[in-house]
Amino acid sequence: MKDEIIPIKKENAQRAFEAADETGKALLVGLLGEETFNIDIKDRVKSYEDACRLLQIKPAQLSEFTVVPREFRAPTYAFHRLCVIAKALNEGWEPDWDNNNQYKYYPWFDMRSKSAGGSGFSFYDSYCVSSFATVGSRLVFRTDELARYAGTQFLEIYREWMVIE
Repeated sequence: MKDEIIPIKKENAQRAFEAADETGKALLVGLLGEETFNIDIKDRVKSYEDACRLLQIKPAQLSEFTVVPREFRAPTYAFHRLCVIAKALNEGWEPDWDNNNQYKYYPWFDMRSKSAGGSGFSFYDSYCVSSFATVGSRLVFRTDELARYAGTQFLEIYREWMVIE
């Protein structure tokens, strides 16, 4: 058999890389080069399902939250999705709450009432915390850029979690 070139779409190689274990990742990098797999996390996580795929977990459905009282199901499901998304975007980074020098960022929202002339619910900015927390510790990000991205890309999920309608 002659040396044949087997064409592979970069997107398919990247998807295989995300699903591979460490041995498979090393094999793919050896075959296709490290530059093939240097993809910005924001380009890889555009949805809850993307985050699940990256973390190799099965996406949950709202119907699975029946143990939660009905009025809390949607916000509990939203919180679950935000936790998965934050974990994927942080790429293994976990906040060290004993380290006052380690910055932790979270999105900040404008929650003014539409009837009061405000915007209703929208991403406003991102904030940094160090030794105190004003947001759930599972929902902090390692960079300001990731907090801003999460606040805008996943605005509707944050809304489901935070707003009582």
